[in-house]
Amino acid sequence: MKQLFRGLLVLSMVFFSCSDSQEKNKAPKARKGSATLIKKQVETNDPQRLSDYGFFKGDLAALLPAARVYSYTINTPLFSNYAEKARFIYLPQGKKMDLPQQGPLRFEEGTVLIKNFYYPVDEKLEASKRRILETRLLLKEKTGWKPLNYLWNEEQNEAMLNYVGAKIDLAWKDKAGENHRLVYQVPNLNQCKNCHSRDNEISPIGVTAAQLNRQYEGVATAINQLDYFHQEGLFNGFTSAAAYEALPVWDAVLTASVEERAKAYLDANCAHCHSAQGSAKNSGLYLEYHQSNARRRGVYKPPIAAGKGSGDFQYDIVPGKPEASIFIYRVGSNDPAIRMPEIGRSVVHKEGLALLTQYIQELRTEDLGE
Repeated sequence: MKQLFRGLLVLSMVFFSCSDSQEKNKAPKARKGSATLIKKQVETNDPQRLSDYGFFKGDLAALLPAARVYSYTINTPLFSNYAEKARFIYLPQGKKMDLPQQGPLRFEEGTVLIKNFYYPVDEKLEASKRRILETRLLLKEKTGWKPLNYLWNEEQNEAMLNYVGAKIDLAWKDKAGENHRLVYQVPNLNQCKNCHSRDNEISPIGVTAAQLNRQYEGVATAINQLDYFHQEGLFNGFTSAAAYEALPVWDAVLTASVEERAKAYLDANCAHCHSAQGSAKNSGLYLEYHQSNARRRGVYKPPIAAGKGSGDFQYDIVPGKPEASIFIYRVGSNDPAIRMPEIGRSVVHKEGLALLTQYIQELRTEDLGE
């Protein structure tokens, strides 16, 4: 009996020792911006239906802007699992926008930024039916910005207020005829707040002069988007789009260098968190387009508290060696404990990854000027 007891004791010690060792070797879970704090819908005075706002006229799914609702496009968008986006700005009567050289446009109380996420059923069909999944709103109130999210129904005739997020099984066919399937993640309210945090306050993302400085797609006549908005009387103190820079289009190969397009991609996909004002400011990795300090951009910069997310690599970027750079390891991963960005994607953006790989491959230490 004593021998049996000793045997069981030794066996249990071995088992728990192995379990502890395995637990220590597991990759730590990435911080998800309070992704699980909201468990259920809450009572609110906000409109329950998207149609209650009157942003669109006629068939809701057609997204035809009503009075004082203006469509807009941007040069380099945030990647969101290959979703297409239809963007609009609602300006109350008599309200205008201020246009600083850098940073988000400044809006008056009552303004609403509207972003619809959708997928075409078949990209080869020019007039393909689309499926709208969600509409995200940013409402400018007296006390600041408030994010709200509306989830579309299967019938595509209404979207209902949603705080808790959702997972949607999705299938579509691309231009090459290839079928795609994924589980689309609608963010919860806390995730929206985390990504839109700037100096601990909610702020728009992507609505900058540099992003808007491009040809306007909302009318048939060729005109710059900023000039069109000025023509409509929507700006304060504006003269001409020529006075503002334009952010490079990340996938327009002939319009800018690889480095310029890669920096634009990082600005759109990473800088809302990775900046001195963003939620990842303590990382010391700042990826705004105009960041001139090579180390802050990640060149020979060791990670801070990345854990297993660093993949045992030493630096964020090693010039000429994308295979040794944490950037490529994390952007190329689907593991929730590793991937970057943390929120908003569950598949690898192959084209974006290729651009960043080429950018790092062509980087040379002697060309950094620092």
